[in-house]
Amino acid sequence: MRPHYPIATRRLDNGLRVVVSADHAVPTVAVNLWVGVGSRHEQPGRTGLAHLFEHLMFQGSEHVAEGEHFAALLAQGAQLNATTWVDRTNYFEVVPTGALELALWLEADRHGRLLPALTQDNLDNQRDVVKEEKRQRYDNVPYGTAYAELTALVFPDGHPYHHTTIGSMDDLDAASLSDVREFYSRHYRPDNTVLTLVGDIDGEAGFGLAAKYFGELTNPDEPLRAELPPPLPPLTEPGRFERADAVPANRLYLGFRLPAGGTPDFVRADLSFDVLAGLATSRLYRRLVRRDQLVTHVSRNAGGRVAGTSMGAFIADVADGVAVERVEEAIGEELRRLATEPPTSSEMGAVTADVERWWLQSLAQPGERADEISGSTLLYDDPEHLNTYLDEVAAVTADDIADAAAAHLDPQSAAVVVYRKEAQ
Repeated sequence: MRPHYPIATRRLDNGLRVVVSADHAVPTVAVNLWVGVGSRHEQPGRTGLAHLFEHLMFQGSEHVAEGEHFAALLAQGAQLNATTWVDRTNYFEVVPTGALELALWLEADRHGRLLPALTQDNLDNQRDVVKEEKRQRYDNVPYGTAYAELTALVFPDGHPYHHTTIGSMDDLDAASLSDVREFYSRHYRPDNTVLTLVGDIDGEAGFGLAAKYFGELTNPDEPLRAELPPPLPPLTEPGRFERADAVPANRLYLGFRLPAGGTPDFVRADLSFDVLAGLATSRLYRRLVRRDQLVTHVSRNAGGRVAGTSMGAFIADVADGVAVERVEEAIGEELRRLATEPPTSSEMGAVTADVERWWLQSLAQPGERADEISGSTLLYDDPEHLNTYLDEVAAVTADDIADAAAAHLDPQSAAVVVYRKEAQ
């Protein structure tokens, strides 16, 4: 089964890209905006600003009072939120069809007219909120800083992916009101944004509403910066970070550099992670959990990134009494084996079936569909990706996966983070 969702696109005179996917099954519309600003766009000494703006964007704009964005949409039965990542910030809501114009008016006001409401009080308040979030989600939870440590090993100092989205406390404290206002003016601009509407609206009507509410927004004189760093080769001298902490079990992280997202090479590498650790029938799970009982859980994470190089990781919770080094060696053996022993037909069938199930299940939700369209349009100029991705997966062969493992998953190229239980 392959999806065939209708896709209509248009670029407004100010550069805003608008995508409409009509679906009249229910009287709602998913409104989704992706802005091309994430942690990789931050300057040294000013990390965390992209995520800080995710919060500031809910604190009022020229014609919207503090807290009114949430209140007005929730009163209409909407669901809404925002997230920040390395390559983008997204803002989204699912609203009844009758509330669509309200949602668009609210979004246009904060995406084009935030500065009148961006005061020192708002900045100080939301800076404190973000710092508390950092404490609760990263600093004071088991394994909370592991991904930040792994990311810093995979990407060299000075690379735009070297730091994570949450930023540092010192940088957040150092950010002045003028720093923050300048960051907004540089990145929050229609020619750096994609607006997607999915649901009970047709293309021409959607384009008309987009022009009505966003058409008057302007771009700064400074052109968009389009430079991307070149791809990084696999690590030749990977780093290692170990920490003793109050964690429930020893945990091992192995991080690898992968091809840029949106490329066939990334799809192949991503599927190699699935063969190794994406399912309960995957190679690492069968060996480490079921057969040798070296770990209690093993998982994978591979996320495509637009700036030349992506990152993937394997995570293993080490069983009591088992040496972390033994687990690391066993994982390395399976990585090497995949490079020389391609997946069997049953492994390929299981992986592709699971990808198809996950993809179709996700796209069944209009909000997720809108998010996928916005992301593939903003990052890869490919609004049809939701309809073609499964064809890309189906085209990958077992030999492709073995070749991807050989190219990108050499254990000697793994950055390693180890969390060990503190001695009692």
